Amino acid sequence: MAVQYKEFRVSNDAMDDPEELQRRIQDEGYLFFRKLQDPDKLLDLRREMLTAIQEGGWLVPGTDPMDGIADISRQCTEGNAEYTDVYHEVYKLESFHRSGHWPEVIDMMEKVIGDSVLPHPQKIARLWFPKYTEHTTPIHQDFVHFQGNFQTYTCWAPVGDCPIELGGLALIPGSHKVGKVLDHHFSLGAGAQKIYADEVEGEWHTTDYEIGDSLIFLALTIHQALPNFTEDRLRVSLDNRYHALGDPIAEHMLEPHLNSSSELLWEDVYKDWESDDLKYYWEDLEHPIVPRDLSFGEKVFAEALDLAREGDSHAILHLNRIIRRDPTSDAAKQAMEALEDAKAVDSGAAAG
Repeated sequence: MAVQYKEFRVSNDAMDDPEELQRRIQDEGYLFFRKLQDPDKLLDLRREMLTAIQEGGWLVPGTDPMDGIADISRQCTEGNAEYTDVYHEVYKLESFHRSGHWPEVIDMMEKVIGDSVLPHPQKIARLWFPKYTEHTTPIHQDFVHFQGNFQTYTCWAPVGDCPIELGGLALIPGSHKVGKVLDHHFSLGAGAQKIYADEVEGEWHTTDYEIGDSLIFLALTIHQALPNFTEDRLRVSLDNRYHALGDPIAEHMLEPHLNSSSELLWEDVYKDWESDDLKYYWEDLEHPIVPRDLSFGEKVFAEALDLAREGDSHAILHLNRIIRRDPTSDAAKQAMEALEDAKAVDSGAAAG
């Protein structure tokens, strides 16, 4: 049975009422705004991001990068080395990092949080190919990925119009009231962690996003990306995080995104920037730094090993990615052993 999506509640009516914004997000777990961000600035950013992506070979040659017409033969996602190579070129753009500090975004986050805010240094872009639906970001809570504290907020915005068929975000209002991190399991999608669909309750909400629209939600709010069902369009979005200045932040959120897949230092990111004001800005701000909790990732990796031994195709693909990324790592060695066990199981089944 197809999921029936309801429309988000639009909160533009409360944009100048911090108390009402705070009440709504604590009650519903999200806020959705039409045209919170300047469409013209986002269009400029889109051209820069998609030009870098086209130079990386992901778009059909000769097409206008603004159209985002993907070369389907170049499909890849987080975890693939070829994804990280292009992603990091986008990541080096000064305009991309500056977008997380645009006044309209910071002003709204301060109203929602009720305090001065720390924009996380680890800005994130999401770049999703069409016809690659197995890799869609699954149902999850953000806390397993960025950690730090539960009162951390994600601000998600498409860099261009994003109708439902292009694969925007959907969430379950009020789902943050579970008050804890739910069990997450192995998934092929981005982040490699999912909550089973039959373990969540509530109605899914989404919308046909237009450029400038923004979705803000809490670390425990249950959400997912929708599949990109378009024929040839790349989905591009911003995925930035904020919390009250002085609250804890996990140590890995002070590093560039996907730097473990392919080493990327802040010096590399900043190399061609024209301005210095955002370089290492967090070092002058007070915020407790807490260690990353590795148990979330370790749990799903152990599940992937077990599933691969049983012949699960998604787990096998995931382990092969880990091996290709760094064959000398401990994780790669465990992955190789699991894949050898899977071969032995296949051989035994054939012999039987």
